[in-house]
Amino acid sequence: SSAFRLALIQLQVSSIKSDNVTRACSLIREAATQGAKIVSLPECFNCPYGTKYFPEYAEKIPGESTQKLSEVAKECNVYLIGGSIPEEDAGKFYNTCAVFGPDGTLLAKYRKLHLFDIDVPGKITFQESKTLSPGDSFSTFDTPYCRVGLGICYDIRFAELAQIYAQRGCQLLVYPGAFNLTTGPAHWELLQRGRAVDNQLYVATASPARDDQASYVAWGHSTVVSPWGDVLAKAGTEETVVYSDIDLKKLAEIRQQIPIFSQKRSDLYAVEAKKP
Repeated sequence: SSAFRLALIQLQVSSIKSDNVTRACSLIREAATQGAKIVSLPECFNCPYGTKYFPEYAEKIPGESTQKLSEVAKECNVYLIGGSIPEEDAGKFYNTCAVFGPDGTLLAKYRKLHLFDIDVPGKITFQESKTLSPGDSFSTFDTPYCRVGLGICYDIRFAELAQIYAQRGCQLLVYPGAFNLTTGPAHWELLQRGRAVDNQLYVATASPARDDQASYVAWGHSTVVSPWGDVLAKAGTEETVVYSDIDLKKLAEIRQQIPIFSQKRSDLYAVEAKKP
């Protein structure tokens, strides 16, 4: 079928892992009852976001949090994009997204490629690389509706990643992300609309809800953007579920009307993947 409902879960994240996972699962169930076929959780959905928290909350994949996601995906018969969690593997830590199919199987595991190391004087300084290692591979998965490409938060700033996914046939890109009060108002929506229009595909972002008491305050505003650059749905800052009906016929029409893919000057330039 060429149309399906997407749900983004803007979860209020606390410091209690088991509570975060339980509430995430109940909101996934709610989304499924509303007809959602693909559901995404936000970045760092099972623990507070911050370099000091990553090692403390990290787990293996599969592990307890992802086991619960596998079970709820199967129970609800949905494709579940598990936002991200801090993953421990062989003594290293990654910011990792696990995706589960309607039968509960692990379909994809994506480790954030671009670590968030920034310094805006007087505004925000953050160094993921203090504790995290970067991933080294692309990640897509197939659904009966379309192929989906994955990125996490800061990855959305890198246009090449989205271009590789478009080349690989993705029609929806999902970026679980937690922008902040400096970068959020400036670039959050702009980047999504840019990626969507440049590649003529749907872009969705899932943010945690805003907690003004947290050490890292997330911008919120989980969003869905069409291949035409229209904002189809957008949350506020509170805990909520955002729904959007995705129409892939619309995507096909846009690609026909403005045929940028066939008009690229591959004699002059290219974006190429260096690894499979």
